[in-house]
Amino acid sequence: MAADVTPSDTRKHRRTARATGSASRSLWSKLALLVGAFAFLFPFYYMVIGSLQKEPDSSPSGAFPDPGNLSLHNYAAINSAISLGRSLVNSGIFTGGVIVCTTVFGLLAGYALARLQFRGRGTTFALVLLVQVIPFQLLMIPLYVLIVRDYGLADSYLGMILPFAINTTAVFIFRQFFLQLPPAMFEAARMDGAGELQILFRIALPLCKPALLSVVLLSFTGPWNEFLWPFLVTKRQDMQPLAVSLANYISTVASAAANPFGAILAGACVLAAPAVALYIVFQRRFTSTDIDSATKG
Repeated sequence: MAADVTPSDTRKHRRTARATGSASRSLWSKLALLVGAFAFLFPFYYMVIGSLQKEPDSSPSGAFPDPGNLSLHNYAAINSAISLGRSLVNSGIFTGGVIVCTTVFGLLAGYALARLQFRGRGTTFALVLLVQVIPFQLLMIPLYVLIVRDYGLADSYLGMILPFAINTTAVFIFRQFFLQLPPAMFEAARMDGAGELQILFRIALPLCKPALLSVVLLSFTGPWNEFLWPFLVTKRQDMQPLAVSLANYISTVASAAANPFGAILAGACVLAAPAVALYIVFQRRFTSTDIDSATKG
């Protein structure tokens, strides 16, 4: 005689089946993420390992080299050829100047386009979007004539910074963020007698840290990796940023090195290390802001 199955037993069986299925899906999801992480990180690992090899090994086994074949010789060769310390300082001045200008001008322009009412605001924003579709390479010749010949800013940090001082992407990011803030917050501040700059820097700015960090990272990546424009502005090696110095090293000196493969990868590691470090430091800061807490419900 078959045993009676109660409704409670059926519910327990269903809960157990659902829990088993959920655990199985979670396991497969974790495995898929692990495979994706490995595929993403392996090129960085191979770049670092290749830069440390004394003897070139481009075969698949080169990803797991003999420890006796690892050294810092390639980095020492780069430092002796281009002076990494000075190049890093130049990159810091160039990139830092661009970040400051981009953040300040983007913040002011984004706030104006989001919260101020003036004639031509829509047209101005349309022009901002239009500028984003124009490649920077198309503007290099007129910019070179303007900056170097007309303004006489050749062989200067200011000449390198000015073309990147205003970033339309930063303007767009700040505008979209300020549009999300409650309008009542701005109206209440104006009723209390606050000016627009006071509202921007005392009320809106503390709430837009995620947008601010996004702009800083976006502003950092472009100038840090830029080598063509600084090379056009100055031919002085003591003023060239790291990307320019490494490009010159790879194109002229690396081919004559004992391990050209490792020299190129070492240059890539030196250029990528500050950007990776910046992303690691800032990735914990990308948190949403409780913008509704500024107003009463």
